[in-house]
Amino acid sequence: MADRARWSSRMIFVFAAIGSAVGLGNVWRFPYLAGKYGGGAFLIPYLIALIIMGIPLLILEFALGQKMQRGAVHAFAAIKRKFMGVGLMAIFTGFTVVSYYAVVMAWSLMYLFYSFTLKYAGDTKDFFFNKALQISSSIGEIGGINLTILLTLVVIWVLIYFCVWKGVKSVGKVVVVTMPLPVILILILVLRGLTLPNSLEGIIFYLKPNFAALFDTEVWTAAMSQIFFTLSLAFGIMIAYASYMKKDSDITKNAVITSVVNSAISIIAGFAVFGTLGYMAFKQAVPVSELAAAGPSLAFIVYPKAITMIPMAALFGVIFFVTLLTLAIDSAFSLVEGVTTVVSDAWHKASRPLVSLIVCALGFLAGIIFTTRAGLYFLDVVDHFATNFGLIIVGILECIAVGWVFGAEKLRKYINEVSDYKIGKWWSFCIKYLIPILLIYLIAVQFVAEMKANYEGYPNWAIVIGWLVVLVPLAISFIVSYWPEKKKAVATS
Repeated sequence: MADRARWSSRMIFVFAAIGSAVGLGNVWRFPYLAGKYGGGAFLIPYLIALIIMGIPLLILEFALGQKMQRGAVHAFAAIKRKFMGVGLMAIFTGFTVVSYYAVVMAWSLMYLFYSFTLKYAGDTKDFFFNKALQISSSIGEIGGINLTILLTLVVIWVLIYFCVWKGVKSVGKVVVVTMPLPVILILILVLRGLTLPNSLEGIIFYLKPNFAALFDTEVWTAAMSQIFFTLSLAFGIMIAYASYMKKDSDITKNAVITSVVNSAISIIAGFAVFGTLGYMAFKQAVPVSELAAAGPSLAFIVYPKAITMIPMAALFGVIFFVTLLTLAIDSAFSLVEGVTTVVSDAWHKASRPLVSLIVCALGFLAGIIFTTRAGLYFLDVVDHFATNFGLIIVGILECIAVGWVFGAEKLRKYINEVSDYKIGKWWSFCIKYLIPILLIYLIAVQFVAEMKANYEGYPNWAIVIGWLVVLVPLAISFIVSYWPEKKKAVATS
């Protein structure tokens, strides 16, 4: 399409793709997994998963968007109309994720302001749960809306809107700042962490390889999951972003750069986290392993506690939460852009600012449940099912659509025509066989776990909500895909 919007340069596209891939999980999830699953040894399954799953799938999504010049729904419909449901499922899941991801950003913005006075100093766990979130006793006790979180969420969605309101034009201007800035801030945090007393203890815990972990299937499952989610695969984002590139742009090089930079940032962030945790363990006389086991709460409980214990605490508190916000904003508006691209492809005459406004308003409304005093519980359930089932289903269907219907070799030929780095038949093998098998294994492991016991002991009705997050979009996508197509009127003479 001659009138399709374009990225102002290839560099801006790569910045946007990296910005989407690099998010909150790079700061806490990767270091946490590395610490939990064998330290330095975790890098082995992680890098293998990157090569055999992450890069091939990212190449697929870049190639599909660039070749079809459409967002996820219409790109899959171009393969075969019945596959448009794959794109629908992707953007439904992406929209679900951004509705609660924006709430986590709201927490980060609140903590940014708290950092100026170190309001969270003292018992950071009590502050997070009882003062910041004002959490209820269970998911069954809604407890009303937390007004502070709700108002902060409004600010977050206003920021997201002005990032996407003009499509790639506004996104391109934003990523010039929001992609490099958090990298610089992470490096500052690394230097601060490494200069603290006993930081080496934390770094040793982070990197010391426990090769016995390589024989644990749970470690390989965790590595595959991390790669799949950290690269923003199966959200429809990368397909949408690539659709704004010219058809002759280098696909392989863009995918490799995005994947490698994303993984490098994850690994570097680990030095910032564990260097600081080594110091904190020393001050509190507790093992590093105990602090590292905090997982997601590391960002709002453990790390803030560590910040209050170091010199110039307020400054580094501000730096840390600015880092979280700038990491998160690119991922958030990329999820919105995945949706708005599909809507704009369907209704060419629709005003892009208006489409963006409607999508952002709906995202805000969908996120209100997560601003209640039971919001954290709902967030936990929805996130678990959306990411462990919704995204994996999309990934499997992507491989079937491209590998078996469109033809992996056919797409590989196009990729090699426009790319300096030529990919071999190994890529087609990964798309047709290896990745679908691995993803089916992942979803089977998760499903067996669900059948054994309710996730985190939540009541049955909450688990039903979790399954509805997966099954309703899947059902809608199926119905739309198989809905009879309107026949065009034939003119008679």
